[in-house]
Amino acid sequence: MRLRSLESRIVLLFLVLILAVQLAGFFAIQTGIQENARAAIRAELMIGERVFRRLVDQYAHNLAQGARLLAADYGFKQAISSNDRETVESALANHGERIQASHAMLIGLDRTIKATTTAAPAGSLESSILRLVDRAESAGSATETGVLGNHPYQIVVVPVKAPVTIGWVAMAFSIEKRIAADMRELSSLQVSILTKTAEGPWIPDASTMSDADAGSLASQLRGIPDDKSFLPQLTIGDSDFTARVLHLAQDSGQQVIVVLQRSISEAVAPYRRLQISLLVLTVIGIMVAVTGSVFVARRITGPLRKLGHIARRLGTGDYQGPIEMRRDDEIGELSKAFASMRDGIANRELEIRRLAYWDTLTDLPNRAQFINLLNDAIIEAQQRQSACHVLMMDLDRFKHVNDVMGHSFGDALLRRMAERLQAQLHSPEHRIARLGGDEFALLLPRTSEDDARQVANRILKSLEIPISIDDQNVDLGAGIGIVGFPAHGTDAELLLSRAEVAMYAAKTSGNDAVVYAPDIDKGSQESLSLLSELRRAAEENQFRLYVQPKVRLSTGQVVGVEALVRWVHPERGMVFPDQFIPFAEKTGFIRILTQWMLERSASLCSELIASGVRLRISANLSTRDLLDQDLPSKFMAILDSHSLNPSSFCLEITESAIMDDPVRAQQTLERLHAIGVDLSIDDFGTGYSSLAYLKRLPVHELKIDKSFVLKMESDIDDIKIVRSTIDLGHNMELKVVAEGIETIAAWELLDRMGCDEGQGYFISKPMPAEQLRSWLLAWQPPGFLTEPAILQADGK
Repeated sequence: MRLRSLESRIVLLFLVLILAVQLAGFFAIQTGIQENARAAIRAELMIGERVFRRLVDQYAHNLAQGARLLAADYGFKQAISSNDRETVESALANHGERIQASHAMLIGLDRTIKATTTAAPAGSLESSILRLVDRAESAGSATETGVLGNHPYQIVVVPVKAPVTIGWVAMAFSIEKRIAADMRELSSLQVSILTKTAEGPWIPDASTMSDADAGSLASQLRGIPDDKSFLPQLTIGDSDFTARVLHLAQDSGQQVIVVLQRSISEAVAPYRRLQISLLVLTVIGIMVAVTGSVFVARRITGPLRKLGHIARRLGTGDYQGPIEMRRDDEIGELSKAFASMRDGIANRELEIRRLAYWDTLTDLPNRAQFINLLNDAIIEAQQRQSACHVLMMDLDRFKHVNDVMGHSFGDALLRRMAERLQAQLHSPEHRIARLGGDEFALLLPRTSEDDARQVANRILKSLEIPISIDDQNVDLGAGIGIVGFPAHGTDAELLLSRAEVAMYAAKTSGNDAVVYAPDIDKGSQESLSLLSELRRAAEENQFRLYVQPKVRLSTGQVVGVEALVRWVHPERGMVFPDQFIPFAEKTGFIRILTQWMLERSASLCSELIASGVRLRISANLSTRDLLDQDLPSKFMAILDSHSLNPSSFCLEITESAIMDDPVRAQQTLERLHAIGVDLSIDDFGTGYSSLAYLKRLPVHELKIDKSFVLKMESDIDDIKIVRSTIDLGHNMELKVVAEGIETIAAWELLDRMGCDEGQGYFISKPMPAEQLRSWLLAWQPPGFLTEPAILQADGK
């Protein structure tokens, strides 16, 4: 089993658990055994102490009995009475030998030794005997343990009466190895008798252990206090012992002790079998656990492996294989979940495939599937050494219809368009697809360029018939681009890209269908290059804010400025708006440019207010800006960031921008009006808007296009147009502003006609925003004006 597999982890878990339990039990039992053994040893030593003392007393009693027998012997008494020393000594020797006494003597009434079986006793023995004689005189007999020549002795003294006391018999019994051996037999304790002088070391006298172990014991006792009677741990040889010390005798600086020792290993030995049995049970338990855990793990991991195999099979897209796992547990539930998941994935994959390759609105192939179809057609054309063509078309005015009539109407229109295109395909090999929005593409395998042109003309002819939806007739045109393999490209992406270039060329030029040509693509590449340069200009801050002052014609007072943009190209130098604004409007970059213009204008307005100058800033909005429903909120955010009042701005919109999408334009203008921004119709008179529609717009100002003002002095018709526009604006309660004032005569004429404000080269050319302050200080209105110009204005 692999260590990282689930099966091995289950087995390992079982093994670790049983080992932990067994080891915990083993150590608990081991600790209990040790504690119980030591407690039993301690109790055994205490009992051993009592047994040893009883044994010593028994030996003393036997000795006393032997001495009494001798003292009661009639012949012995006569020998004492007749002072027969030889008979007394013989009796002492014979009787002492019979009871194994090491010393036997007769003490007279004068406390002197009258007879003895050994040489003259040592002073310590003689003093002990004399001390016992005094005790025996009052008690009848006396016993004592004494020390003689570093050996312990039991001493007994009994009186000799006939019938009065005529002397004392004293006997001494050497406590040697025999008593230790007897104690060993009675208690299984090791017994060691040790002696020492006042300053000397302990010397083994008798021991049931070997001489080496007895010597080791004596050395370990060195330094142990004399009053310590229990020694829990002694290491002698290869064994550990617990010992108890008995003080047997002490006389004239000499001490005798008895050490009772119990081997810990021997005490624990009876439990070894239990420990071995426990180890055997542990091994058996581990084997059973391993076997059981392997069985359980395989019961779990076996089905999981099968499910893993099924999952890999599902991953390859095989949804047909069975999932049969008849179990009533969680794994059975999991297998059922797998089966349900397989069915769900299969159904969703079918749906995803349909969504990925089919257009849900028209049920036509989408762009992805069309590319696949085109690749297949290219491969077939290569094999047959033939050609295939692609038509790409974009509907005219569809966006306007969609915005005016609603999206549901636009969806229905696209479905009807798909049906009409299908009807124009006369071959089952021809395929049509919806690429997105109102763009469609047609694949024409094994066709020539003329065949492709004929299909395009047939489609355009069919579009001349209006499409009727919900009693609404809709006229739609289209621009069609045509490309062919291998003439215009050898792969699908390149052919579609060039078909799109040809399609936009058809829409731009007004032709109904255009076949791709390299010259068309060159213009497209130049447009892409210009768009790239515009984006770089925004990133590298190449745009500059210019302003042109606006004055009140009746007083010459400066009331505002129109914000303009200039592009300072690092290589081309100054690029004027008419060179890039139309392209920015076409590509949508105009929104970025408008955002930049509003931000910089707000910054300029804030700086002017801070210096005490209040002028209204006019800024132009494009068609795309009006279609941006988020424009009011974006503009309000700019005003808030600079702490400006919306009345500080006037936003100018051309008639053509309004009429491109009147509904959405009016919605945007109403939202701008609601936040308090003044609105102006720029270039008034050059568009095709109706007065009835303009009346509904929330505007505050009309700007007369400069084309009428420039020729006003020499063209009476322009004067009429300007005067009519001024009267119309005033009748609609609108302010009227004239552009293109380049002479003082034009100023005077406009003033007489009642025009409110004006701007033009006579007043000032557009200037960098940084120069506005110095220009304001130097500005002098014309001398014909009677009222002085005021630098600060309220913009009204």
